[in-house]
Amino acid sequence: MSIESRVEDLVKLLDEKKAENIETFNLEDSDYIAKAVILANSLGGKHTAALYDHIRLASKSLGESILIADETDDWVVVDLGDILIHLMTPQYRMRYSIEEFLKELKEGKFKAE
Repeated sequence: MSIESRVEDLVKLLDEKKAENIETFNLEDSDYIAKAVILANSLGGKHTAALYDHIRLASKSLGESILIADETDDWVVVDLGDILIHLMTPQYRMRYSIEEFLKELKEGKFKAE
């Protein structure tokens, strides 16, 4: 299964569980630890945990294996090896501006010369 279709399946799963502002980044041509990143807002701390729980339970049926996850009330990072999923409250997403970093990375801003 291609990485694009895997990302689509994960996005659909998150959307079904009311994740908001879902954004994806294809980083296959970038020097990054993952080939794709999914960012999604939760509605709050309990929703963050519920979204992660849903991914965890559905991962086998999607053919995904969670290598590791780092979980707090406001932010969960799920590592699927070549795909990273960040689930966070809107406040954390604004504070850390991960999408700005990923956009700059994709544009080649951080390439060594």
